[in-house]
Amino acid sequence: MTADDCEGVAGIRIRGWQHAYRGLVPQSYLDGLDIGTDAERHRARLADGDGSVVNLVAETDGGELVGWAAFGPYRDGDVRTADAELYALYLSPERIGRGVGRTLLTEAVRRCAAAGHERMCLWVLKGNTRARRFYERAGFGADGAEEPFEAAGVLVPEVRYARELTG
Repeated sequence: MTADDCEGVAGIRIRGWQHAYRGLVPQSYLDGLDIGTDAERHRARLADGDGSVVNLVAETDGGELVGWAAFGPYRDGDVRTADAELYALYLSPERIGRGVGRTLLTEAVRRCAAAGHERMCLWVLKGNTRARRFYERAGFGADGAEEPFEAAGVLVPEVRYARELTG
């Protein structure tokens, strides 16, 4: 991902949230998401990054951005661990079920394994059964950890999924 991709990535992320999290996250929160604000946040993270976070984009042959994945060291609060973490995987809603997400996830797993990480984790909304099935088909499974995040004053439960990358 480059700084020029940030607007497109923000659009994919926000439309992805609004599509996948309808009924799981307060609608007022989803309605308040702003592409311009999100794009600026992505630009700032790219500019300030230390190279530990990798952002991949998927695009059509014509150059249209249709997916985005971000991964790097696992975050345990402010501490980075030896595990890898998939921070984000979002697609244009019309591309769901066409292999784009699987391709991005496969590449993220491959790169994390090649970097020597033994395990990869991710957080998924507890009620997002479609995403949970997607990750389970890719070899991830819930490891028992759960944490909520706050959206518009509502606690939204997430579960952690993990997958061994070695052995």
